[in-house]
Amino acid sequence: MTAADAPLLDLRDIEVRFPARHGTVARAVDGVSLSVRAGEVLALVGESGCGKTTLARTILGLERPRAGEVRFRGERVRYDARALRRYRREVQMVFQDPTGALNARQTVYEAVAEGLRIQKVEGDEEQLVAAALARSGLRPPERFFGLYPYEISGGQRQRVVIAGAMVLEPELLVADEPVSSLDASVRGEILQLMLGLVRETGVAILVVTHDLGLAWNIADRVAVMYLGRIVEQGTTEELLSSPRHPYTRALLSVVPEANHRDPQILAGEAPDPTRIPSGCRFHPRCPVVASGEAERMGIEARCRGEDLALESVPGAAAGSAHVAACHAVHAPGRVEAAEARARAEAAALPDAQARAAEAEARATEAEAEARAAEARATEA
Repeated sequence: MTAADAPLLDLRDIEVRFPARHGTVARAVDGVSLSVRAGEVLALVGESGCGKTTLARTILGLERPRAGEVRFRGERVRYDARALRRYRREVQMVFQDPTGALNARQTVYEAVAEGLRIQKVEGDEEQLVAAALARSGLRPPERFFGLYPYEISGGQRQRVVIAGAMVLEPELLVADEPVSSLDASVRGEILQLMLGLVRETGVAILVVTHDLGLAWNIADRVAVMYLGRIVEQGTTEELLSSPRHPYTRALLSVVPEANHRDPQILAGEAPDPTRIPSGCRFHPRCPVVASGEAERMGIEARCRGEDLALESVPGAAAGSAHVAACHAVHAPGRVEAAEARARAEAAALPDAQARAAEAEARATEAEAEARAAEARATEA
């Protein structure tokens, strides 16, 4: 691999754990390997509690991995204060809540200039702040210098947060749910701003989100995370047009753009990192197992007992990096068949219940008629 082909960010077998109640341990990130190339938009997708925000904080150095390593431009990230300060000039974060990310006592100018001062960046501070605000869509920038966060809208606050990150001209932005707290009317504007920054500056963006629809609109590649692990990864086109893991298919079923799929509600409880099941960690909620399809395929024991790593998806194009961690992935069509059968059974359930209720009503009516006839006979 040449230097030009090497990833900008490279995560290798990252593990992050936290102490929990009663001496248990939460395995928030459990052996994740992931890479981001220069100028790429990668979406990290999963439910709340799957570990994606913890992974983002680990990339920033806000959490230290228990095992594995984070490498940036080929060098291992070190966690002493001086090394982290240099690293964070190149890697910046856009937080989910712009109101919480901004200091209410700082003006817009002070908020954007703070990074320049911490990093001791040379140059005309006022010009650098003005350029960052203008690039983030706040024009004329001077009009915003003296304003406080409460004096501007939520969308404008998020633009200020982005300006504060971009003023340092980083090579990577880590955006944690960057539009989830914004009104629907401004979400598209912020996403277009982020894509414009990629085109204009070449910055790479790791977008952390629960919304596959957002990934559909912004990402070059998508990685799906479940209970501390990546369970499927590929280009946006590969993963969204031909998802192979049952969890990815469930997430995709509620995306409006994927209106050809029936909505699928997963059974069971949400992920709990303190109680990771044996085998495939998705198997307690997996429709392939629940429908009995895994048993018919002869893989149920493996689903319940063997923890599968990411493997290449059969039938993918030559050179494709589409991978999935699913025992059923090597039996094309079986996942779809299991889900179709589960939907058919769910759809048939109300009819079956109605027929049972009707039969019970007829039986009750017949019993009443029999009692009435018996009463008449007694009277006679």
